[in-house]
Amino acid sequence: MWIVFGTVVLTLAVVFVARNVTIGERHITKRLQRLYSLDDPQFARSMSVLLGPPVLDGSLVQTLVNGVEIFPAMLTAIRRAQVSITFETYIYWSGSIGQEFAQALADRARAGVAVHVLLDWIGSLKMDDRLLRDMRDAGVEVARFHKPHWWRMVWLNNRTHRKLLVVDGAIGFTGGVGIADQWRGNAEDSEHWRDTHFRAEGPVVAQIQAAFMDNWIKSSGNVLHGEQYFPKLQTRGVQSAQMFTSSPTGGTDSMLLMYLMAITAAQRSIYLANAYFVPDDLAIKALVAASRRGVQVRIITPGPSIDSDVVRSASRACWGELLQAKVQIAEFQPTMFHVKSMVVDELLVSVGSTNFDNRSFRINDEANLNVFDATLASRQIEIFDADWKRSKQVTFEMWQQRPLREKLSERITSLLRSQL
Repeated sequence: MWIVFGTVVLTLAVVFVARNVTIGERHITKRLQRLYSLDDPQFARSMSVLLGPPVLDGSLVQTLVNGVEIFPAMLTAIRRAQVSITFETYIYWSGSIGQEFAQALADRARAGVAVHVLLDWIGSLKMDDRLLRDMRDAGVEVARFHKPHWWRMVWLNNRTHRKLLVVDGAIGFTGGVGIADQWRGNAEDSEHWRDTHFRAEGPVVAQIQAAFMDNWIKSSGNVLHGEQYFPKLQTRGVQSAQMFTSSPTGGTDSMLLMYLMAITAAQRSIYLANAYFVPDDLAIKALVAASRRGVQVRIITPGPSIDSDVVRSASRACWGELLQAKVQIAEFQPTMFHVKSMVVDELLVSVGSTNFDNRSFRINDEANLNVFDATLASRQIEIFDADWKRSKQVTFEMWQQRPLREKLSERITSLLRSQL
């Protein structure tokens, strides 16, 4: 308990300093009015205009479940690269998979491929410096996002949480996976995390590349352009898709706006799977309103196996109003649940790096891929249902009867919601 209390005091002190040395912005504070359903063409038009890049036809997005599928697909694409590789990630730690990625990237650089790697400074602190040296010695251009300097320490709170890989400007990857051995395997035990990633081809890959370029320019000052990064892309499938970004330095509320728009437009179902589910009051009201108008709302969050007990505690503190409104919530039991996906009305699939919390919505740099496709949505619902079977549902009665110690801990950690 004292450790939690000390963490709260320290975090509040940091927040106080940060808020007094940065310029605040007006954020979304009012509930969105429901004007159309998700399958109304006006929804996609509004998403295109308000979030930035347009929804494009002709892409093919494939689902990769857990490290057993994710890492081989990413490494195969890297090893087949002919002209360029751009790679941005938050977590890059030491371990066998980190070694494999570093080796593959270095090998392609030696073969003459232009390789650019952008790592978040905090997220890559556990990375072996030898891997960085090996990549740079091979010709890989490596940049670190928001490396601390004495005159801009406040930047440490703004991290790039994006997970992006683009090969030859034509094959893109995004999702929740980091480069660490915890993501290996098939979520078979507590040592192997549950996650989902996505492989994309077609016109939307140019938008994934643009998302990488956003932070690459900020971190390196180098503008990458031309055919080796932005080739002419052909139609690869029948899916309509859109990749967009959010950042405190531009489009701060884009991610929150997307979620609020989709939840507000929903008329049948919302399947939300998220590793860090700490909704603010506006998001809670949107989910409650959806449930009360007859939308089935189901949410999977991590259970006891989680890398942040503070986040789990703060999450559980805000479940009461949701559970009372018949929102279904379940905690994944076998291992850490790191998935970040939402499926609405069996049509819209939104995936990427974004957690359902204030840190992702307003502090970190994030990127999400929106896909309008019933087939892909059906596949995500199948995966969701399989995860639900491995989860423990929490009812309102169960939530009310949790021990007093848990309630007190939740009350304290809920003070941190703005930074979680």
